[in-house]
Amino acid sequence: MSDGHFFKVKNWLGSTQDIQFMKKENGELVTDGTTNEEILKMMIERMNYLQTKFPCRENAIVITKLEESLMWLNYRTQKRVLQGVEGKDLPHE
Repeated sequence: MSDGHFFKVKNWLGSTQDIQFMKKENGELVTDGTTNEEILKMMIERMNYLQTKFPCRENAIVITKLEESLMWLNYRTQKRVLQGVEGKDLPHE
């Protein structure tokens, strides 16, 4: 079970590696790490690479959905900035 900030993901051969997301409390960074947006950017880059080697409709759909997910996260961030709640433990409207 994850706390939402730290994950152990399985590697191809069955071992694991850690992924740590940044964590903020009261607007202060308490744990350094990556973001959802950076993971999506990585996945988009990987899928684009795979699409050049093994092009198929399914890869194209995955790329589109990942790009759409990134767009929605960026939209959410823009709303939070405009509402003055970005980086704070507050919901946005």
